[in-house]
Amino acid sequence: MSEKTIRITYHRSKIGFPKDQRDTLRSLGFRRLNQTLEKTDNPSVRGMIYKVRHLVRIEDAESE
Repeated sequence: MSEKTIRITYHRSKIGFPKDQRDTLRSLGFRRLNQTLEKTDNPSVRGMIYKVRHLVRIEDAESE
């Protein structure tokens, strides 16, 4: 059984936002604007996404 994943896209610049939010984007794995990542849907990832929800877009990744 595979774990559920979510697709996160970094769509707004982190310039001008607090350092803890910039660090959260980096810990999620983002390196550049408009980058899309797939992460396992778990409470720790959801917490990080919630902190930077104004900078990212979230959608469910479809399992094949």
